[in-house]
Amino acid sequence: MFKRSVKILLLACLAGCLTTGMAWAADSPFIGAWKLNPAESRMPDEMKVTSAGGKYAFDFGGVAETIAVDGTFQPGYGGTLLSVKAAAPDTWIVERKQNGRLVLRATWKLSKDGTTLADYFRAFQLDGSTLSMDYVYARNGGGSGFSGDWRSIKETMNSPFLLQVKAFQGDGLSFVTPSQHTVKNVKLDGKDYPREGAGTYSSARGVDARNLVITDKAAGKITDTEEVGLSSNGKALTMTVHIPGRAKPNVMVFERE
Repeated sequence: MFKRSVKILLLACLAGCLTTGMAWAADSPFIGAWKLNPAESRMPDEMKVTSAGGKYAFDFGGVAETIAVDGTFQPGYGGTLLSVKAAAPDTWIVERKQNGRLVLRATWKLSKDGTTLADYFRAFQLDGSTLSMDYVYARNGGGSGFSGDWRSIKETMNSPFLLQVKAFQGDGLSFVTPSQHTVKNVKLDGKDYPREGAGTYSSARGVDARNLVITDKAAGKITDTEEVGLSSNGKALTMTVHIPGRAKPNVMVFERE
């Protein structure tokens, strides 16, 4: 899910510290610049490909998108255009456009025995950089060729991924992903706050001084729940992201810069 939408983040609310209000936010230990440590992180992904009457349905963790595998751009999820091209019997090229801009390209390579699938994934960020990830999936259950329920067994992040946490309006926090030009602002009161995109919200609650739980919603449904924790020395931030329908969470470990 992380690589498909190329987005994260989160937010914080310390229920037990609401009485300190603005002072807590200004002194929050979460504030700072953070860099993902790929070696300590695990971002399992799952995707389903189903043959559907001459077309294929692609489910990347949301709504299934049904298109013809002919290399043309066809309507996809969230107003995007999706293209899948069979470059060879064992190779598919997957591309997505949004607002006329190419936002990702992935090369899928099927193993000779059809049991594993390699995915060389590249997302093109708004700042001009490229997010590079390599995945290896194993087939779960039946299916043949590219059709099947694919679950990752190896994920390799090849690019740096940065996160900034800032104070927001005194008693809130702002989570910024510089490469994607995305910002998530939340007040420390446990209420739903709108994010970028119609019908998307985030709320949060505190567990203790170093642990938070954030819930993200879209169209009234929970899209993920994030457990955010700081190490005792404040130098590492761990985000454990639970996505409905997924057996394994994403675990992202950031180090303070």
